[in-house]
Amino acid sequence: MRRPLPVLFLLIATAALAACNSRERLDPAFAGIDPPDAIPDSDDTIDGIVVGDRLMEAREFELALRAYYRAAAESGLDADLLTAIGAANLALGRLGQAETQFRRVLDGQPDFVPALNNLGAVLIERGEYGEARRVLEHAFALDSGDSETIRDNLRLAIARMENQVYDVRNEQDRPGLIRRGGGVYVLTTSP
Repeated sequence: MRRPLPVLFLLIATAALAACNSRERLDPAFAGIDPPDAIPDSDDTIDGIVVGDRLMEAREFELALRAYYRAAAESGLDADLLTAIGAANLALGRLGQAETQFRRVLDGQPDFVPALNNLGAVLIERGEYGEARRVLEHAFALDSGDSETIRDNLRLAIARMENQVYDVRNEQDRPGLIRRGGGVYVLTTSP
């Protein structure tokens, strides 16, 4: 009498599983060791702003922007986070978006020094040296002159404002951005 093939397969599979069940699942050396905790509390997770800042340092500006957006979705938008988003947009060359974000921060906190400094950098990039000077002077005064970055940006804005002669050489010496950390950028000119 021939049994059908599926029934035979089912019997072999059942016997194989029964054989597996008779063995111990763990090596006896690991018996009595508790498994690790499941998922850490939300307080133990890495802050999205920290991830974004590290990506900015690695010059991965688009990924940093995404990390900042995720952090905003998880914890809400505050002045630090909006300034970081603006700094990422500034690094990506999105001057209009960056300026809007810095001004939005300053609408809520007019004395927020990082946003003032970064807004000054955007204004210098756009060639608006007079307003850049005013904004950077305000940031310099609030910071008590302690920040070398703000001082350098202010010097550049003043120099650009005083030297507004438009020629080919002046267009070639447009400022460039260098990241100094914490979402703060310094503008430099090419030699």
